[in-house]
Amino acid sequence: MSDIEAIILALVYLILAPVAGCVLAGVDRKLSARMQGRRGPPIRQPYYDVRKFMEKEQITSNGVQDFYVACYLLFVIVTGCMFFAGMDLLLVLFTLTLGETFLILAAYCSGSPFSQVGAQRELYVAMAYEPILLLAAIAFYLQTGSFAIGDIASSDGMAVIPLIGVFVAFLYALTMKLRKSPFDLSMSHHAHQDLVRGMTTEFSGRTLAMLEVSHWYENIMLLALVALFFMDGTWVGFAVGLVVAVLAYLLEVYIDNGFARMKWQTALKSGWVVALVLGVGNVIVLLLM
Repeated sequence: MSDIEAIILALVYLILAPVAGCVLAGVDRKLSARMQGRRGPPIRQPYYDVRKFMEKEQITSNGVQDFYVACYLLFVIVTGCMFFAGMDLLLVLFTLTLGETFLILAAYCSGSPFSQVGAQRELYVAMAYEPILLLAAIAFYLQTGSFAIGDIASSDGMAVIPLIGVFVAFLYALTMKLRKSPFDLSMSHHAHQDLVRGMTTEFSGRTLAMLEVSHWYENIMLLALVALFFMDGTWVGFAVGLVVAVLAYLLEVYIDNGFARMKWQTALKSGWVVALVLGVGNVIVLLLM
């Protein structure tokens, strides 16, 4: 991938990712409503919500939390630009984790007990999915000989075939990363949240708007990671990856509406079991081949 191509792809992500993420969020809410026997809001509703947040009065319990959320948005955008520019996958994952750290700090500094308990739960869930993400990066390296996303996307053959265990484990981690039930322990987009609004209890106005836009960017990047397993340098691989990424998101919507919430202890243990059995097991097989 040339430097010009990398810059163009990064700019495409910067401009189109929030649009695609907003549409996915609207489809999510529409499908969730239909599964629950309701008509649901229009698909454009997430955009209306963000516009409403931008127009509301900004009320902040601790001014630094707005700065932390802005840092979260910035690092999510940078992470996605790095990914679509074909840079190092490990660096992308570490940058994404750094952005997540700023969001947790924003919840901790608000002073609300609901936010702080939500931040603690977010840390527990992060401890469950982070090993899976790192194992995915290691597996890509063992299969393709490179951590560079550009090299992985243009490698011969779809990586999902030898990395099927890691792929299934990544889908499990994706449910956690998207904060879908049964792993929506720290905050939820639905009314069943038992912590009022979890980490975002004290967020309002522009801060909530930045958080929603961050989720739009992040969701597109995570689905691009799903598609990366199917990339083989051809248009067929790109098309298959795109279709599987959309199907994976629809599966997450179904899981979100079909499963009850876990305790954080169960979520943490299940994440480590999946990482050890599927992730480490797949890596060992690659080493022995």
